[in-house]
Amino acid sequence: MSDNQEFRPINLAQCEPFRWQGVDEFIYKAEDGTASFKDVSRRKLFIESAESGIELRYFEIGPGGHTTLEKHDHMHLVIPIRGRGSCLVENRLFELSINDMIHVPSWSWHQFRAAEDEFLGFLCLVKVDRDRPTLPSESDLERLKQDPQIAEFIRHR
Repeated sequence: MSDNQEFRPINLAQCEPFRWQGVDEFIYKAEDGTASFKDVSRRKLFIESAESGIELRYFEIGPGGHTTLEKHDHMHLVIPIRGRGSCLVENRLFELSINDMIHVPSWSWHQFRAAEDEFLGFLCLVKVDRDRPTLPSESDLERLKQDPQIAEFIRHR
């Protein structure tokens, strides 16, 4: 923090469970018509606009829903705080429980899915300045689907 910046403590109060006062809900990737996802919303809870700033987001996936299968240069730290689900990171599948932490390394294929009968809500920490996702090509999908468990897991198109 530079000498010209003022530190202001922030208290972002919940107005109901998993909803915060003054925080808008957005459809996940609504601006990107090429992404394949089902029943996902996002909220930006905190943004630090400094050059090396971070952004804390809350994603919520409806029962049976999923995020886009993608990879990119920036990494994520993900902490589930609601419900249950699972995820693919690189070539491994993980069951997710509340307060677990998942590290999604740079250039790792990843996708998150809610349980069929329950929401999955998670906090996601990323850098503010980040690249756009890369979606899988047909050959990427073929390689991923060589593992039968991953083939069963992924949702695409």
